Amino acid sequence: MGNMTLGASIVVAGAATLNIVQTIAAAIISILIISVVFALNDRMGYKEGVPYVIQLRMSFGIKGTVISALLRAVPAIIWYGVQSWIGGTALNEIMKIATNGAFDNTAVCFVLLVLVQIILSWYGFKAIKWIETTASIVIMGAMIYVFIILVTSYGSELVNEWISIDGTWGLPFFGYIMVFLGNYAAIFLNASDFSRELESGISDGKRSLLYFSPIVIAYGFILIVGAMVASVTGVTNPPTALAMVIDNNFITVGISVFIVIATIATNMVANIIAPTYVISLFTKAKYKVAVSITGLLAMGAFPWLLVQDSNSSGLDMFIKVYSAFLGPIVAILLIDYYVLRKQKIDIMELYQKDGRFAGYNPTAMLAMFIGAAFAFINVDLAWVIGFVVASIAFVLLSKFSFKDSRFKEGTIFSETK
Repeated sequence: MGNMTLGASIVVAGAATLNIVQTIAAAIISILIISVVFALNDRMGYKEGVPYVIQLRMSFGIKGTVISALLRAVPAIIWYGVQSWIGGTALNEIMKIATNGAFDNTAVCFVLLVLVQIILSWYGFKAIKWIETTASIVIMGAMIYVFIILVTSYGSELVNEWISIDGTWGLPFFGYIMVFLGNYAAIFLNASDFSRELESGISDGKRSLLYFSPIVIAYGFILIVGAMVASVTGVTNPPTALAMVIDNNFITVGISVFIVIATIATNMVANIIAPTYVISLFTKAKYKVAVSITGLLAMGAFPWLLVQDSNSSGLDMFIKVYSAFLGPIVAILLIDYYVLRKQKIDIMELYQKDGRFAGYNPTAMLAMFIGAAFAFINVDLAWVIGFVVASIAFVLLSKFSFKDSRFKEGTIFSETK
């Protein structure tokens, strides 16, 4: 539903800013970038079995991991809150119909939904896998039904309000690419958390296809449906917009149930695991305690300020701002692993508190902040600017600065003393 909201974000104040061709082009370009980065950044986790918080030590050091891990965890927690708020809106639609209007309180439904997700998350990755497998079929079936309704019942509105408008190929078009991409920026950053759970023996090419195919089919389709729903209703909050499109209480309840399932499924795989690992690392809390803290923090994310019926500009800006930091982090991880270390790393060293990776790597920290600073020159293109600048800065700093740094050991610059 967060993805659907991003598709709906092309509508501002009731009017679409991109036409159908521009929307699809922005989605395809962003998905291509997402798939490539995901496939590249998952390899260390798949090959060595390390989670994201340990992978970070390679480039940032054990202490430096604190900042970089938090920059991944905080957006995930806020997304957890945003998704749950959208799901809470859907649950409220169900309650309104069930009580004939006697109950109408999205806040209560939001809190209830977060509590349910906390309990489900206690059962770890097996529960997540089961929910994902079941929900994927249900969600896509529901979205196909909504797509058919939109095409058959709102064809003329779609043509007038979205398909045939002029739109723009200017900066807003590239801004939406960054928004669509930014939605995955946090997810592919901790690709190791997912790839380490895969069975062994899957080739790099097959893993790449396993990422690319579902992202194209699911994410691309959901973005388009979101844009369609918002175009014909002028409303960017999916549950509210869908209730307007489907003027049938029974079907609205069914769709709302699917939205609640979608919320739980998305949060469990994308927004709960990463901050839970980070909280466990820093607090030494057990899994169930850490996952509970993650849920409670999500309640305080003020998601109702980011997703409103009239527009989702707050959500767009939030994505662009955190992308300014996540672009540099993933750039540093990739450059370090593939270019500087040639995929050769002593994994046991990553777990030694007083070893080569103790403390923090000033080169990586500087490169990250330099990349983020340049990214804010144009926040609409924050991710790509931060990625490119941090890549260049990290290589140059690794070669010419901090000549006695332990982090040079095992890299192509290890002889530069």
